[in-house]
Amino acid sequence: ILLILSLRVVKEYDRGVVFFLGKVTGVRGPGLIILIPILEQMTRTTLRTITMSIPSQKIITKDNVSIDIAAVAYYHITDPLKSVVAIEDVYSAVNQISQTTVRNVVGQFMLDQLLSQTANINTQIKDVIDVHTEPWGAQVTAVEIKDIVLPDNMQRAMAKEAEAERERRAKIVAAEGEMQAAAKLGEAADIITKQKITRKPLLFYKKPIY
Repeated sequence: ILLILSLRVVKEYDRGVVFFLGKVTGVRGPGLIILIPILEQMTRTTLRTITMSIPSQKIITKDNVSIDIAAVAYYHITDPLKSVVAIEDVYSAVNQISQTTVRNVVGQFMLDQLLSQTANINTQIKDVIDVHTEPWGAQVTAVEIKDIVLPDNMQRAMAKEAEAERERRAKIVAAEGEMQAAAKLGEAADIITKQKITRKPLLFYKKPIY
């Protein structure tokens, strides 16, 4: 019975942090682990990348537009010992710091910047979160903003702006087409004029010939 209680199997993607009478003795695994019953205890932690959903939250941008943003973060444990000893629940801690960081970073940008510079904002959010999670033995590999919900009045305003921009581009394209057509007509007129000038002397040469 004591032998069965002392045997543990740690999978390839897991590590076990072993405590002897409450004191950390090291990290073990993967494979078969033998523990001293009653005296030694083991806490498992995974090394696989964890996908963590950052719930939607209301954020006010720099130009005072209220939006709802949802994101997703990817992180993995780099130091199993720190992830068990330095923090009580690393998943909950990363989740909370991610929500706060998304709100703080997005609030520094205007709405147009948020829509056009999403990749740059994702990188900034990742770097800020990574600074906080490094002492916990966790590394954030990526943060992606996956959903941006705008108010209805803002959606209508942006639709009108986009329609006006399309009309402006259409007028510019039409004007450029007319300008090119006029240029071609001018070139054709010059060619016709040159041809008439070169043909006139031939008519006069017919008379003086004896």
